[in-house]
Amino acid sequence: MIEKVIVLGSGSAGLLAALTLKRKIPKLEVEIVRDPDLGVIGVGEGTTPFFPHHLFDYLGIKRKRFYQMAEPTWKLGIRFLWGTRGAFDYSFSQQLDKQFAGLKMPNGFFCDDEFTDVDQPAALMRAGKAFTRLANQAPDIQGWHAFHIENHKLVETLETEARESRVKITDGKMAGAERGEAGIAAIHLADGRRLEADLFVDSSGFASELLGKALEEPFEDFGKTLFCDRAVVGGWQRGDQESIMAYTTAETMDSGWCWKIEHEHFINRGYVYCSDMISDEQAFEEFRRKNPKVPDAPRIVRFRSGFYRRSWVGNVVAIGNSAGFVEPLEATALMMVCGACRTLVDMLQQALLDPTPSCRDLFNEIKLKEWRMIRDFLGLHYQLNNADDTPFWRRCREETDLSELQGLLEYYTENGPSGFCRNRIPGTTNDFGLEGFLVMLVGNQTPYRKRYQAPAQELRVWNERRSLHANLARKGIDVKEALAFVRHPGWQWHGDS
Repeated sequence: MIEKVIVLGSGSAGLLAALTLKRKIPKLEVEIVRDPDLGVIGVGEGTTPFFPHHLFDYLGIKRKRFYQMAEPTWKLGIRFLWGTRGAFDYSFSQQLDKQFAGLKMPNGFFCDDEFTDVDQPAALMRAGKAFTRLANQAPDIQGWHAFHIENHKLVETLETEARESRVKITDGKMAGAERGEAGIAAIHLADGRRLEADLFVDSSGFASELLGKALEEPFEDFGKTLFCDRAVVGGWQRGDQESIMAYTTAETMDSGWCWKIEHEHFINRGYVYCSDMISDEQAFEEFRRKNPKVPDAPRIVRFRSGFYRRSWVGNVVAIGNSAGFVEPLEATALMMVCGACRTLVDMLQQALLDPTPSCRDLFNEIKLKEWRMIRDFLGLHYQLNNADDTPFWRRCREETDLSELQGLLEYYTENGPSGFCRNRIPGTTNDFGLEGFLVMLVGNQTPYRKRYQAPAQELRVWNERRSLHANLARKGIDVKEALAFVRHPGWQWHGDS
């Protein structure tokens, strides 16, 4: 019977794990062990809509307070400066896994040449706006948004929420782990303390102190599909004339790609690259050419894409980078953390806090399918880009292992962006859905055989719908004005009691 949980690590993953366990199962004693020598990763966080849903709808965190403390800006999707189109927008709504009334075919068949303004978020992104306006001119904040958040502000906010939820936070550096029949009997701190628990949550980051090191769980490397393994990170203070965009930008580079994350007062940039194809010095040179405002001193972050084949071994569950990591192309890190937290809580509750081996096995099977699905989804981004002709991008087209997606690619090549493509995506339901795969295929103008010649009446319906989205977007509200509304003392969030 699980009564006490120790969470090793106090970054966003550890705090979210502790907060979720304590809020959803209040009788648990939850303690975070925090290494005071480890600082907070000073990069911008991008999220998917799953993150605000987890915080507000699932955990019940008050929106007004979160906005005051964490100071997020909004993210409606990703603008890809990518492929033969030059640019296309992946919004957090339904553009292509949808069929407008009056059309005989799904939306994707109408996007061969022009792929803009297909849904309202994409039109807002194109217009440089965040939301449409209500009758009183206030922002109409719908659920299809995510966040950009500075990491240190997020961690401070989550720590405050955790403490107020009666999560205990203990400062101490782990010196070793003591094995036992259940997996880990206790962890030992450098000052001599020995801490026991019934369940250990390993959120120790890339070090994976318990799952990877102490329990020696095998790691599955994604190097055959995802070649990038480093990032040069930098940024600058936003100038008065630099608008705050409500999306992340992903821009191709010679040996990888570069993100742009939009905070209110700071612009965060990072060049994700393959160290086999370019040196750190060359990567920083290219990064500076594209971003002359970044400081001279480069900051290099090393990572490997992959996951531990079992996230839950004995009485240890890894959540966060200690369980796995894939490069940040689709901001999957916090999505995976929230998903793991919810699955763990649901399983513990339904097992009456006495999880069986089959519970652990199923948890691991679910996570394995999720990690491999993300691997393939990200690999698709690289293989489909036919515009850039550098050695790196040629390698991506020729060598990226997408063997698990061959059924999808074959079906799409023969039949186009049909909804039936969903039956060729391996594994279970995923957080990107068919929508994500179709946006990559259509956005990159991947050829298919059965083109649809729409009659004039259908084209009129199609263009009227796009024009409606574009007109509403032009009258919309930008990030700066929307922030002023939500910070007004009289602003009330729907859902905050």
